[in-house]
Amino acid sequence: MNPSSDNQSILTGATWPIVVGGIVSLAVAMGIGRFAFTPLLPLMLRDGIIDIATGTEWAAANYIGYLLGALSAARIFRKPLRGVQIGLAGIALTTLAIVLVDSKIATAGAILRGAAGIFSAWVLVCTSGWCLNELALRQATGQGSWIYTGVGLGITLAGVMTWLGGHQSATALWLELGIVACAGMALAMACMRNRPIVASAPKSAASLVNAGQDRRRSYALVACYSAFGFGYIIPATFLPTMAKQLTSDPRIFGLTWPIFGLAAALSVAAGARWLAAWPRARLWALAQASMALGTLLPLFVNSLWSIAVCAVLVGGTFMVATMAGLQLARETMPANPTLLLGRMTAGFAAGQIVGPLMIRAFGSGQIAGWDAISWANATATILLFATAAWLWRMSQSK
Repeated sequence: MNPSSDNQSILTGATWPIVVGGIVSLAVAMGIGRFAFTPLLPLMLRDGIIDIATGTEWAAANYIGYLLGALSAARIFRKPLRGVQIGLAGIALTTLAIVLVDSKIATAGAILRGAAGIFSAWVLVCTSGWCLNELALRQATGQGSWIYTGVGLGITLAGVMTWLGGHQSATALWLELGIVACAGMALAMACMRNRPIVASAPKSAASLVNAGQDRRRSYALVACYSAFGFGYIIPATFLPTMAKQLTSDPRIFGLTWPIFGLAAALSVAAGARWLAAWPRARLWALAQASMALGTLLPLFVNSLWSIAVCAVLVGGTFMVATMAGLQLARETMPANPTLLLGRMTAGFAAGQIVGPLMIRAFGSGQIAGWDAISWANATATILLFATAAWLWRMSQSK
């Protein structure tokens, strides 16, 4: 990427509504549609709304829904903005509907969280496709990085609301999050609708020749993004379990999720501010390698500080990898990025499902002194390092 007007990072009157709309859209989709259940689960267990087995089913339903949504987004929505609208409305409605879930019919909650997963994937894929395309038409590609701060901000908001409102019932917090989702949907749509159409520059002959190479490369990007999904979900799911074995202070667990989200938001903001001119493949490779170090460390050091470092390395890079990966998809398939975005998101979702399934299949035994989480972390480390090396080579060859 050469320093040019494409990499400008200062918002203008023509671009700020697009960026703000994208930030709010992803905050609702990921902070509430995908991840709100994580900080609310302990409170729901406390209130007797669900048990741990039901909670696992709800989480699995959301993972599966996310996969289905990623697979279907590009096929259903030829106009990405329509996918954003329907997805945000679906997240708001399913979040509010959880208020009505009774402990005796908790299966309804799994259905709602599964639907929320579908809607979240639609919003991520369609928001990425629409915002990145609109910014590219305005020769402001570099500003696309900022929309991914929305994920970390959404996680932080949901975590802070849960932490500060822990004295309330979980049902009341679901209602409050549903209201926030409705407000976020209204703000995102106000920012993203009726954007002026700007004609794009004609494609050069070289870009048409490169299209065939980019199409072949897209399959490798899907594989790298799938490995990212597998590697990220292991620590993201089981780090709290590992930490709980070392400390029982609830104040630490209460702050874990907002800190995780804040680290994600700040890392993306830093990347957008200071690394906008870096090739996306190189930035993604560094994020993937840092994540690999995070999954490697707990294999050899079992302490609170090693878990904290792992959380920083994974939490501080997973959204950078997301941002760089989806932007690289836009560069690879500029004519129609939504299809590749959907495939990559589907691969990521599949990796998220395979990770916990691997641990479940392993059971409670040990092999060579390592338990299921350790072996899953070891597998994640290998996959993350291997794909990081491939991405780095690709960045060097361009």
